[in-house]
Amino acid sequence: MSQRITNWAGNFEYTTSRIHYPETIAQVCDIVKRSKHIRALGSRHSFNTIADSNEDLVSLERMNTIVSLDWLQHTITVEAGIKYGEVCEYLHMHGYALHNLASLPHISIAGAVATATHGSGIRNGNLASSVSALEFVNAAGEVVTLSRADGDIFNGAVVNLGALGIVTKITLDLVPAFDVQQYVYLNLPMQQLQKHFIAIMSAGYSVSLFTKYQNKTINEVWVKKQSDIPGDTMPAEFYGARLATRNVHPIEEESAENCTDQLGVMGPWFDRLPHFKMGFKPSSGKELQSEYFIPIAHAYEAFMAVESLQEQIAPHLFISEIRTIQADDLWMSPCYKQNCLAIHFTWHQKVETVMKLLPLIEAKLAPFNPAPHWGKLFTLTSDKIASRFERLADFKQLLKKYDSGGKFRNDFLRTHLP
Repeated sequence: MSQRITNWAGNFEYTTSRIHYPETIAQVCDIVKRSKHIRALGSRHSFNTIADSNEDLVSLERMNTIVSLDWLQHTITVEAGIKYGEVCEYLHMHGYALHNLASLPHISIAGAVATATHGSGIRNGNLASSVSALEFVNAAGEVVTLSRADGDIFNGAVVNLGALGIVTKITLDLVPAFDVQQYVYLNLPMQQLQKHFIAIMSAGYSVSLFTKYQNKTINEVWVKKQSDIPGDTMPAEFYGARLATRNVHPIEEESAENCTDQLGVMGPWFDRLPHFKMGFKPSSGKELQSEYFIPIAHAYEAFMAVESLQEQIAPHLFISEIRTIQADDLWMSPCYKQNCLAIHFTWHQKVETVMKLLPLIEAKLAPFNPAPHWGKLFTLTSDKIASRFERLADFKQLLKKYDSGGKFRNDFLRTHLP
């Protein structure tokens, strides 16, 4: 048991004070059997109520070990409470890497997978796309293991929204370790995106655009380039943007002390693909976040539709990040069967103001069928969400299979997946 807690940003206080901290899978099974309603609590980086429960929460932060490294299958199995930053250096020491990472290494692997959290890269799937097996405790308190060998049902279980059960172990595909050089370009004219969007987003292994939607300008372009060649450099000019000569924060006026090294300094994948270093807090957390996924074919039009609201949104925005994600086969992923543009907003922590702005943004994006990030703020109705996820009916059948009584359902799921 523990006192009531808030999420990472402090904008949301979890409803219940009944929080369990198991250390073994047997304890997880026992807690689930005894609970009427329960949800898994990850690293608390969600900004909405997806992980909330009005009865019981279970945190796996004490189940955070590396279970095994499979040299034949090139996979790693970890307990669900481990964070990306806690496993990356171990992998690198053994010659391995994960295919991509989110901007923060501080998030739990299970939570990131459950919500289809992602990094960037036009040829990189979201973090859940590297999952090859998972273990979870279903509503009956039974241990269930699924893998790709189980066929399409596995694709339904990976991005699970915490609704199938309490995930206890995850197996991830690995790739050979690699080095990355990170460069930042300043003041890219937005008009360059009209004809060169794909070329710009393909300039590196991972590319992010940061903008405040002011002056028709992309404030920063972060290019993370895979390279094994010391001294390999990028040009001083990039589609009209100039190469930064000092390390910068995504919010340029902020200190870059907590950011991963730039200026083309070569480093291991895990110390370049995130924007922020594991050993530092990226910010005070006093912010709000929302994000929408658009089919990449509509990338420029969707981006400019948001830009048309710049007078309304710019005063309330820390920064907006634009990324791309490769298509996948995961039923509840926003990138199911389609390459996507992701438009992310980091807002000042003014809840009432932001919640009034989101419908304006969603209306502008409506012609492009936006899907929400499951862990961020949005106001899309359940019927609109249903129209964005073509396998939703199949997912609901999967929920009945593993949780026929709704033990893992909460207000978030009842509202958005009725």
